[in-house]
Amino acid sequence: MSAGSMVESTAERFVTARYAAQPLIDYPGPLPATLDDGYAVQAAAMARVEDKIAGWKVGRILGDLAVRYGCDRLAGPIFASTVNVADAQSRGLVFDGGFGAVESEYLFRIGKVPVAGQTRFTLEEAADHVDAVHIGIEIASSPFVGINDHGPAVTISDFGNNNGLLIGPPISDWRNGRYADQDVATRIDGAVIGTGVAAAFNHGAIGSVRFLLENLIARGIPIEPGWWVSTGAVTGVHQVRPGQRVEADFGRLGTLHCTIIAQEPR
Repeated sequence: MSAGSMVESTAERFVTARYAAQPLIDYPGPLPATLDDGYAVQAAAMARVEDKIAGWKVGRILGDLAVRYGCDRLAGPIFASTVNVADAQSRGLVFDGGFGAVESEYLFRIGKVPVAGQTRFTLEEAADHVDAVHIGIEIASSPFVGINDHGPAVTISDFGNNNGLLIGPPISDWRNGRYADQDVATRIDGAVIGTGVAAAFNHGAIGSVRFLLENLIARGIPIEPGWWVSTGAVTGVHQVRPGQRVEADFGRLGTLHCTIIAQEPR
C-alpha cells in the first residue's frame, strides 16, 4: 500500500470510529513519524466530515517533545456540532473506551482574517485579529485510547484529540492582559485536580493564536472570521469518564460546569 493510501485508510478508520462511537485499542495504521505526517492524516479525515468547522484547538507540546519535533504547539479542528454555550446543564461528550479529558481554556474569537500574503505575525499583530476572549472548556476525546501516548504527531492525526467546546462568558477587559495572571482551578466531582495560569504559556495564550494563524496559512487553509481558538490547557489535561461532574473555576471571570457523558453514534 502506498503512503498516500495508508494516510487515507487511517483517516477513514478514525472517522468511522468517531461516527460509530467505537473505541480503537490500536492505532488504525502506521504511526505518523512527523508533525506533517499527522497533519496529512488530519486533512484526509477533515475531507470526510461534512460538519462545518467552527474553530481550532491549540494544544501545547512540552519539554523534550517540543525540542524533538521543533514546535511547541499543535492544532486540530473543532466542528460546529460540538460547540455549545456553557450553562448549568452543559454536557461533555467523550468516547467511552477511548480517551476522554477536560481542559480549562481561554477561547479567542477571530474577528478579521489576515491580509493576503502575510505568513508571519508578531504577538501584537495576532492580537489585532481577535475581537473577543471568553472562558471555556475543551472536551479532549478520541476513539483511540492511546491518542496522547505516542507523541504529538499521533495526537494531531485524530483532529488534535478534540470532541467539543463549551463557551463561557466573555472577558470584557481582555486587552489589558490581566486575565493571564488569573488563578484557574479544575475540579472533578468536587476535588481540585489541577491549577494554573495562562501566563505560564510560552508567549502566553495569544502565542497560541499566532501559532494557529501561521499554521493554517502554511497548510493552505483559509481563515474565517468567527472561528474560535481554544488556546491550550491552563491547568492540565485531566482524564474523565462518563458520569463525572466537572468545574472550571476562573475566579473573578466565572465558573463553568459540565457533566461528562458517553458519545453516542451519530
